[in-house]
Amino acid sequence: MSRILIIEDERDLQKVLEFNLAQAGHEVIATTHGRTGLALARERQPEVVVLDLMLPDLPGTEVCKALRKDPATAGVLVLMLTAKGEEVDRIVGFEIGADDYVVKPFSVRELLLRIDALLRRGKDRVKNDQPVEFGCLRIDREAHRVWVEGLEIELTALEFKLLSTLLERKNRVQSRGSLLSDVWGIEADITTRTVDTHVKRLREKLGVAGDYVETVRGVGYRFAETPHGPPQ
Repeated sequence: MSRILIIEDERDLQKVLEFNLAQAGHEVIATTHGRTGLALARERQPEVVVLDLMLPDLPGTEVCKALRKDPATAGVLVLMLTAKGEEVDRIVGFEIGADDYVVKPFSVRELLLRIDALLRRGKDRVKNDQPVEFGCLRIDREAHRVWVEGLEIELTALEFKLLSTLLERKNRVQSRGSLLSDVWGIEADITTRTVDTHVKRLREKLGVAGDYVETVRGVGYRFAETPHGPPQ
């Protein structure tokens, strides 16, 4: 059983989600307001937050940002619900730290399966929650913090996810398509420079540790095998 917080202002939908999640064996907390949801997330420490973007008091995007900034809730899994299904909207959602994104109207069965998938990923993340050191780079996944040569570096939630994904797959080439799928949650032909732009920005922020992220020409990117391996 997992604890799931629903922040959704459509009462009928909220009740449907509450019922089905409870039937699946989860403990469910629900509210219609963003600020109340933030307080509940800090107090009750849910594993997953199901978050609507259109709330009466606070946009869901601001709720998500606040969850990620607070050390007490930084590691919570966030599944966004929205009526906006354009690719740019999904990119924005993942940029601010969402773990998954479901467009209304949706199948409740699909939502339950997505939550199950998030919970499995969350368990895998817990197994690897110890801080990782690689050369001058140190990453604390649980706290969503990164240091280079002892100095803390400010990364967005998506930049942190991109760095963690590359490091976890050290010395394995990641195509732009696979990164779009695994980091951004987008299944699409690569017709955008989204990945390249974010890798460039990540390297700039990492400074001397930016050389650990190597370019494999015509294919994609990989994280160096050793801390002092030359970039390609």
